[in-house]
Amino acid sequence: MKNAGRYDSYDRNGSKVFAGEYASHTNNGAPSSNRNTWRAALSEAAFMTGLERNAAVVQMASYAPLFAHVDGWQWNPDLIWVDNLQSFGTPSYYVQQLYSLNKGTHVLSMTQNNQPLIGQDSLYASASWDKASNEIILKIANNNNQAQVREIQLDGVKKLDPNAKLIMMQSDPNAVNTFEEALKVSPTEKKIVVNAKTKKVSLELAPYSFYVVRIKTL
Repeated sequence: MKNAGRYDSYDRNGSKVFAGEYASHTNNGAPSSNRNTWRAALSEAAFMTGLERNAAVVQMASYAPLFAHVDGWQWNPDLIWVDNLQSFGTPSYYVQQLYSLNKGTHVLSMTQNNQPLIGQDSLYASASWDKASNEIILKIANNNNQAQVREIQLDGVKKLDPNAKLIMMQSDPNAVNTFEEALKVSPTEKKIVVNAKTKKVSLELAPYSFYVVRIKTL
């Protein structure tokens, strides 16, 4: 989370960045106890808002390690765990999936008091526009132990579809997925309403949560 603003000051005309092989370690590097908890995944989601906001500089990124077998692994945490018959994605896997499936074509500015959200009030955010679908895509991570309400003003658009899609992940910070509870920490989706007249969307951000919101422009 401390690196969410890492690339904000990078030279836009310099070398491009491949943010390769990153993962959040929750126990100071002790391999046997590092787990893909929701706290780890949420911190990765917060970090990735900075990657997305600075896509002109950070042109590639990859999580690692990718696969681990429960009876023979070298690194922990890992994105996907397998045995000889089944597999499950960790909370970190679903964060990566949400970023992968909700990429825009153009970076948009998303600020609070004219500053990018890189931890103020424990919030981290990025925004983009997808030219193919004509959608504004918002990503917001709330690392606070309290719910927060935010009203987001969507400037620069002529008309909005009042029906938007919200995808959410939220859980206890120490929660993990297992073979028995493979979807314990995974995305849920619902419809929300945007005030098309005022161009505003109101969000109640649950404690320890990550949101993706897709709003169609008309």
